[in-house]
Amino acid sequence: MTVTKNEVMNCIKGYSNKCEENGTVEKELFSKYGVKRGLRDLNGKGVLTGVTNISRIESSKMVDGESVPCKGELYYRGYKIEDLVAGFKNSSRFGFEETAYLLMFGDLPKKEELDEFIQILSTCRRLPKNFVRDVIMKAPSTDIMNSLTRSVLTLASYDKEVSDTSIENVIRQSIELIALFPLLAVYGYHACNHYIKGNSFYIHKPKPGLSVSENFLRILRPDKNYTELEAKVLDIAFVLHMEHGGGNNSTFTTRVVTSSGSDTYSTIAAALSSLKGPRHGGANIMVVKMFKDIKKNVKDLTDEAEVKEYLRKILNKQAFDKRGLIYGMGHAVYSISDPRAEIFKEFVEELAVEKGREKDFALYSMIERLAPEVISEERHIYKGVSANVDFYSGLVYSMLDIPEELYTPMFAIARIVGWSAHRLEEIINAEKIMRPAYISACSYNDYKDISER
Repeated sequence: MTVTKNEVMNCIKGYSNKCEENGTVEKELFSKYGVKRGLRDLNGKGVLTGVTNISRIESSKMVDGESVPCKGELYYRGYKIEDLVAGFKNSSRFGFEETAYLLMFGDLPKKEELDEFIQILSTCRRLPKNFVRDVIMKAPSTDIMNSLTRSVLTLASYDKEVSDTSIENVIRQSIELIALFPLLAVYGYHACNHYIKGNSFYIHKPKPGLSVSENFLRILRPDKNYTELEAKVLDIAFVLHMEHGGGNNSTFTTRVVTSSGSDTYSTIAAALSSLKGPRHGGANIMVVKMFKDIKKNVKDLTDEAEVKEYLRKILNKQAFDKRGLIYGMGHAVYSISDPRAEIFKEFVEELAVEKGREKDFALYSMIERLAPEVISEERHIYKGVSANVDFYSGLVYSMLDIPEELYTPMFAIARIVGWSAHRLEEIINAEKIMRPAYISACSYNDYKDISER
């Protein structure tokens, strides 16, 4: 007997009801057994699951025996992020490659070491023959993260040492993926733009000698052109998104899968799948959409009272997506300030001037100031909020004419460096597979024959 598709869907609705009915766990049990939901305690602080030398976040300090929120600080291998950015900015260097070297290998490179690493990345920036045609173009997707993940898994088929988890081989695989991520993301977008959206199709090859950010803009744009400021601001964006303390979902996923002994491609595909989730990646897209909504519904964007009132409506689930969130404001770790947002803002303003987007920057700056006031007034529990890095990254990407489909893949292009560093650290130090404990809340049942059910 065959069934129609509608009949199948009706059955699935029934399955869904059963699943929800039998899959719901009583909330009281989490408190009873002291389970940290989302691996966080009642105050939202992450449960300790590991130790790392790769990066460090400081958002509070001990004062008279009490934890007091402080200005947020981020360190890569012990170096303050502000100092790293100032270092390559003052020398007019691009920072992606230098920072990637630091995170991967633990030391700031000497000039000859950096030159060598840049050359290695350039050499690895080549996809297998016909890969674009046979893999990327054959099954285009409107979700570029899915396209990117598929491409990473397919690359495993071209690697004769795919399952070799020695340090040397994993370093080689990691460097190749770091070099290839911009190509995989942008080419995936071009395939979608042509085959699904019906626009012109073009594939530009990366140019040796250019930085990651320069090559990204070169292969993305039809005319291959970009300004130095555009490339430098994008480079800063990549550096600020590279790593974040290890205590995030995709990096944890990287370490969990690594601990099982899995190969690099499967591990990074798992990390991509984590980042793809809207609770992790994609916040900058929502910031851009929220600002479009504000521009549409606020008559005078220079009137602080009117803007503030609309922010209040957003927070009270009366406007925009009615989820009650002012996107880009607040962070799970930082409360007083996100150092990445503070660094970014300086470069964003400079780019806004070059692009003639001063009014947009003024609106962002206003909302950055007003949103904490609104949240403080409307929320009874208020730990303090500030703009996070996603608040300004969405504006930057829009000023760079980067399509929204690439916003989360851009995050991945940067974070692949942090994932690779954590994978290597896990391989070096891990002795056992990670195995979390779950307490069973299911009841005991007596088996019944099918005729008696």
